[in-house]
Amino acid sequence: MSDACGCGHDEPRPEGEEEHEPEKLWQITEIRAAAAAGVLLLAGLIVGWVGGPDPVTLALEALALAVAGYTFVPSTLKRLAKGKIGVGTLMTIAAVGAVILGEVGEAAMLAFLFAISEGLEEYAVTRTRRGLRALLSLVPDTATVIRDGREQTVSPAELALGEIMIVKPGERIATDGTIRAGRTALDTSAITGESVPVEAGPGDAVFAGSINGTGVLEVEVTAGAEDNSLAKIVKIVEAEQSRKGEAQRLADTIAKPLVPTIMVAATIIAAVGSLLGEPRVWIERALVVLVAASPCALAIAVPVTVVAAIGAASKLGVLVKGGAALEALGRIRGIALDKTGTLTRNKPVVIDVATTNGATRAEVLAVAAALEARSEHPLAAAILAAVDDYAPAEDVESVTSAGLTGRLHGAAVRLGRPGWIEPGPLADQVEWMQHAGATAVLIERDHLVLGAIAVRDELRPEAVEVVAGLHRDGYHVTMLTGDNERTARALAAEVGIDEVHADLRPEDKARIIDDLQDRRSTAMVGDGVNDAPALATADLGIAMGAMGTDVAIETADVALMGEDLRHLPQALAHARRSRRIMLQNVGLSLAIITVLMPLALFGVLGLAAVVLVHELAEIVVIANGVRAGRAQALTTGSVPAPAAGKVEART
Repeated sequence: MSDACGCGHDEPRPEGEEEHEPEKLWQITEIRAAAAAGVLLLAGLIVGWVGGPDPVTLALEALALAVAGYTFVPSTLKRLAKGKIGVGTLMTIAAVGAVILGEVGEAAMLAFLFAISEGLEEYAVTRTRRGLRALLSLVPDTATVIRDGREQTVSPAELALGEIMIVKPGERIATDGTIRAGRTALDTSAITGESVPVEAGPGDAVFAGSINGTGVLEVEVTAGAEDNSLAKIVKIVEAEQSRKGEAQRLADTIAKPLVPTIMVAATIIAAVGSLLGEPRVWIERALVVLVAASPCALAIAVPVTVVAAIGAASKLGVLVKGGAALEALGRIRGIALDKTGTLTRNKPVVIDVATTNGATRAEVLAVAAALEARSEHPLAAAILAAVDDYAPAEDVESVTSAGLTGRLHGAAVRLGRPGWIEPGPLADQVEWMQHAGATAVLIERDHLVLGAIAVRDELRPEAVEVVAGLHRDGYHVTMLTGDNERTARALAAEVGIDEVHADLRPEDKARIIDDLQDRRSTAMVGDGVNDAPALATADLGIAMGAMGTDVAIETADVALMGEDLRHLPQALAHARRSRRIMLQNVGLSLAIITVLMPLALFGVLGLAAVVLVHELAEIVVIANGVRAGRAQALTTGSVPAPAAGKVEART
């Protein structure tokens, strides 16, 4: 909340105070003070009704004013000493002015209602902030670790890097680690928002807060309790919540000059009215105008919504880094999707083998595996997984953007893309492979083509459903990929994307994003590493499957922590709804000020009535903003995976 228009508790919160934040409404200091003031005001009213002495009524009203005023007058004076004015300043001036005019009851009612609104604001922000920190409660109180050859129970804070944790069925994992022994199905719904358990085994990374399924796991600790994935998410979101979105900047832009303008206008009204006669009437009206034009609801209209929306998104497995990112996400109309790892699983598999010149399927795969045995290329794993046994080739060398060469059993062997190796009699089969959306790799021995292998990174099972949904919601969808044009268009046709840009390097993707932005507000969805230039260029960068990936979390504006692509439309819908709520709050706040000012100026409404309307409007704004904290979790069941491609020989 800005200094210029803060409603109350906008001073920085002391270090560690969040640990003592109130959990119940009645624990809020302002609410308690307002309750006490309300009792005193009611007592004064009763005394007046029964004909009691006026000094008693006045004393009760003055005491009510002191109790309620204590919640904002001291902080207002401290801010004034620093040269800062805000809504509290307007309320203090109005209260003091009412007392000078002899309207102690009116001043007490103003302080009473303002204290209630301050308390409700504090409770709303505290509750949503506490909801975000509740992620940390997913970490269990204890962990079982092997020390000195035996199992010991320790606090997660005592776990050291490299130690082995024992995680039994049904237990939550205390911190991030890597499975060293055991297999299980992990429930990660509280972290990634995915309802379907994830199969995990030796070598797989696991994250704090995940629930172990049926197997006993031995997990090597890779992050301390303060640095695990849950702690990292909370720290980043809380740090980024100060980044202001367009709607919040709009509220601040309006409210910042509004406070001093109101004070000047009220002074002019009082002075001119006094010169024209009836100074008491016009000074009173000036005080009412002062309160009527106060932008308190405007000042909190967006911050409450942002905090609530970001907290809700984190529970859905969507990390939104501040109000600016939330605003941008709700404004996006174009989506640029990276292919590998976003639309596809990023786990290529061999789907077809074509042979010629008397070679067998096993022979073609064996030569390919021998060359790929030492390769780090993504296709290497797919080819190696398709064979049971192989002997590494000798003198293997990589030819940039072409393939591999080497020697196997004394013969010269090559593996590479069509064009570097001529397909010869396999030209039709290679074309068929590429039309099927696969990458074709040719294998040659002693300058004689043996066969072609089709490797394809299969689409995510939910990709077609997600793209269709994005089109239905009015988004323009584009696919960006480094794959060849024919393969890219085949996969795009399968998933339902019309605009495709292929054969792209990272800098090419950034250039394409720049062009797309000329037409509409565009988000780039990628893996957060090799798509970094495009993520940075886009109006909004969205990292896919970012759980545990430092680079993705740090570089993207929004990170989808899970691997389910359906979180993308879910995040977009949540942001659109939150943005609508922001704009509703801003509009309502401005409407209240616009209506109240003339009514106050011409004496239609008195001080108490204006305060009541203003504070009721503030309560409505807070309640409306808190609605952004409600977001529906992804409950759709798992999407059936397409039938796996069969490895077969084509001759």
